[in-house]
Amino acid sequence: MHHYITDIHKLFNNIKLKFHQNPLFKFLAVLSIFVIYIGISIKHLGAKDGFLVSLLTWSFFVLCTPIADAGFLLDFPVRLLTGLRMIYSEMIVWSIAITTNLSLFFSHPELYQTTYLLSLFHHILGQPFPFWTIILLSAVGTFLSLIFGDEIIDVSYHEKKKRIHHEKHRHKLRFIIMIVLFIIILAVYDYLLNELGLHIPLF
Repeated sequence: MHHYITDIHKLFNNIKLKFHQNPLFKFLAVLSIFVIYIGISIKHLGAKDGFLVSLLTWSFFVLCTPIADAGFLLDFPVRLLTGLRMIYSEMIVWSIAITTNLSLFFSHPELYQTTYLLSLFHHILGQPFPFWTIILLSAVGTFLSLIFGDEIIDVSYHEKKKRIHHEKHRHKLRFIIMIVLFIIILAVYDYLLNELGLHIPLF
């Protein structure tokens, strides 16, 4: 039994290591999840609405979570193809997410009622104070995480020296900042859910 638990622990550590050291592994994992979600949405809602709901769901994770995984779908291939740093391509990602919601919030508000997650998203967008705090804090967390993400992908000697310089402190600093952001965002989400009496299942 002890050997079995040890093997499982090693497996999780190997997966974690691949995510941190191999951005391609992370990109393929996120892409697979998104493609599966699009397929399920199209199956239940039809091609047009299914795609739009998937786009709105993607924009929720861009705007309302302090990690860059949703934007990574565009950031990573753009970085590989053009060399543009992900922190800059994420600005484009945020522009797409904001423009999408500016359009659909007014033209197709019914799409936000198709899932509990999008219903919550609709309430966040519709009440700037205090719920846009979530978007602001998510922006801080996202762009900070991309600073570290760019460091992982950098390959030039000069950039390697910069990574070595930050290596001792970046993990600790990133961990502290992300924990603080998550706590504040979760507190705002908890307040929002209590106000609305909402419970969000996975699907």
